[in-house]
Amino acid sequence: MSGKPLRKAYKAPGITVTFEARLCLHAAECINGLPEVFDPDRRPWIQPDAAPADRLTEVVRRCPSGALQYELINGATEIADRPTQITRTQVGQLIVRGELSLVTEEGTRTETRVTLCGCGQSQLQPFCDHSGVCGH
Repeated sequence: MSGKPLRKAYKAPGITVTFEARLCLHAAECINGLPEVFDPDRRPWIQPDAAPADRLTEVVRRCPSGALQYELINGATEIADRPTQITRTQVGQLIVRGELSLVTEEGTRTETRVTLCGCGQSQLQPFCDHSGVCGH
């Protein structure tokens, strides 16, 4: 593993948006929701100061993989959905939203949204990375 951070932070007054590229499944919820903030053709591609924090939190919560997260300036983070919900997509991915504690090779992670591999072929287990049949 390289010394590169897993999550990159993008700061603006009132909010920090983080992005973990390896978890992104390109659902485009962010780009469609706030194109003035999320533009893959621009560098940096996330500019959180281009929208109010409350609108940013709404759009970030749409990210099904959890690649996008946020933290407000007061330290508040996303409140997990209750009860936890698991939905299987038509191709077999498991979309999970709620209070999650995942044990991975890298250790235990606390999450609120993830897309898990349903076919067992992902190279990023337990997360879906689009390499197997459930990611197509």
